[in-house]
Amino acid sequence: MKTNELIDLLATGAGPAPRWVEARRLLPMMALGVVASAAGALAIFGPIPAELFATPAPWIKFAYAGGLAAATAWLAARLGRPVPRTRAPLSALLLVLTAMGLLALGALLVTPAGERLAFVLGHSWSRCPVNVLALSLPALAGALWALRGLAPTRPRAAGLAAGLLAGALGALGYSLSCTELSPAFVAIWYSLGIGLTGTLGAVLGPWALRW
Repeated sequence: MKTNELIDLLATGAGPAPRWVEARRLLPMMALGVVASAAGALAIFGPIPAELFATPAPWIKFAYAGGLAAATAWLAARLGRPVPRTRAPLSALLLVLTAMGLLALGALLVTPAGERLAFVLGHSWSRCPVNVLALSLPALAGALWALRGLAPTRPRAAGLAAGLLAGALGALGYSLSCTELSPAFVAIWYSLGIGLTGTLGAVLGPWALRW
């Protein structure tokens, strides 16, 4: 059989390619990932005091983690395709990181010099990245499963995107239990936890996403 005849045979009756397949796989996983991380955070660490919701601190965390989740979900969806176009989602990711960095820098500059170290370290800097990573593990498993059902041709990059997405979801859940108030703390230590989860995803990607 000639190649053209084989292509015609395989294409016969195939119908149009399914639309929104990436969203149908990623969105349920994201919802479950947030629920799992929030439930884990509340069960292990307990909720933040209700009065903190009258301050900007938790809302900054929610906005940062949510923005990262949206950008990295977009990136993961693109990397789930055989020929990914990643410029737009990478630009969105850079925009979120830049905005958080500028907010943290501005807050740090108006803090008295003698208080800046405490402003950055808070009272939980050594635990925060590990907590974010641990709370992100269910979402990481779900993200890798979701991408495995697509067609990633760059498994390490797709694994990295899955890890960053999971880390953002883990950070979102952890925000319900974290009492730190400093934007600089969030920009550094939350980002480190999300980055660790991304690194783990990149390590697992070539194994978990092979097809």
